[in-house]
Amino acid sequence: MSKVQVFVGTKKGAFILTSDSKRAKWDVSDPFFAGWEIYHMKGSPVDPNRIYVSQTSGWFGQIIQRSDDGGKTWFQPGFKPGDSTTTPDGMPVTESNKFAYDTSDAEGKPLSTHQYFDGTQRPWEFKRVWHLEPSLTDPDTVYAGVEDAALFKTTDGGKSWKELSGLRGHSTGPKWSPGAGGMGLHTIILDPNNKDRIYIAISAAGVFRTDNGGKTWNPINKGLSSQYIPDPNAEVGHCVHRIAMHPTRPDVLYMQKHWDVMRTNNSGDLWTEVSDNLPSDFGFVIDVHAHEPETIYVIPIKSDSEHFPPDGKLRVYRSRTGGNNWEALTKGLPQKDCYVNILREAMSVDTLDPCGIYFGTTGGQVYASADGGDSWNAIVQNLPPVYSVEVQVLK
Repeated sequence: MSKVQVFVGTKKGAFILTSDSKRAKWDVSDPFFAGWEIYHMKGSPVDPNRIYVSQTSGWFGQIIQRSDDGGKTWFQPGFKPGDSTTTPDGMPVTESNKFAYDTSDAEGKPLSTHQYFDGTQRPWEFKRVWHLEPSLTDPDTVYAGVEDAALFKTTDGGKSWKELSGLRGHSTGPKWSPGAGGMGLHTIILDPNNKDRIYIAISAAGVFRTDNGGKTWNPINKGLSSQYIPDPNAEVGHCVHRIAMHPTRPDVLYMQKHWDVMRTNNSGDLWTEVSDNLPSDFGFVIDVHAHEPETIYVIPIKSDSEHFPPDGKLRVYRSRTGGNNWEALTKGLPQKDCYVNILREAMSVDTLDPCGIYFGTTGGQVYASADGGDSWNAIVQNLPPVYSVEVQVLK
């Protein structure tokens, strides 16, 4: 019987929820890295025991944690057994996880500033790792999306990180500016059919694609239109909240934008809106059914200033046609007095049949559906605010 693990990153620690393939009863771990913000936690698709965690603190800084035994024990890559991971005064040692922007003449180029909220130029400053994306073929290779927006890569299991500086080196780099939550690279999608193709999304710059393993990048934002920027159809400047892809159709991508749900059928060369009958086309999450590439899920939020479900009703919306023709999924979800938010990393889909859907809220609940969204159940409540949700099925 399969084992299902749900990795939950929260404002005050990480949790692992475990069940069998029936997904009826869940065990909840004690918190890992209690008190720390866990922006993202994800397992390797190659090695089921390998898990990576982004552990961050405004006070102590950024740490990468790794487990090689399915979460039983953890260590900071680069430290040897017996090494101290704290300084004499108790501060965490984070040098082995240092993310340094490339400033070399050969590759870094003069990547000095980006645009700030007020239109002025500010220097790039590393703050935290938003997203970790393990390789589809190598457990030691991981991509990291960071704030201020850049893409890093490790090939030694997290011991060292190198920036793929061709992204920031794009001519539009000085025009990138933060969204309300910061200028984070929050989505990384690896094409399963083309090892050299990667998609990334930045708030608030837009979506970019590389076809040569990260050496050069192209903005793929044609068809997007955004208010509050001088040119609503600009090449960059769009606040993309999340993109998703089904592995059997890597040329088809779905997007939850600041406003609008979008779709592309040609690898991002052109996007079209598919919001149709949603009660609000603002939201953060979007994901795709594991076995039905045309079935997608979003959770509408009232507006960019009121981050809670419309009418206080928590509803997941499903389209079986790849957008448009949306249906509300409400069974088991609170339909009154619900004012939580669902952040961009906080939805995931398992590979079982029937397909399981999971999402976490800023109220500390994690909801799960074991039947493709027809019915829902809170599998844990009263956690700290949930930042991210990832699921892994172990055979």
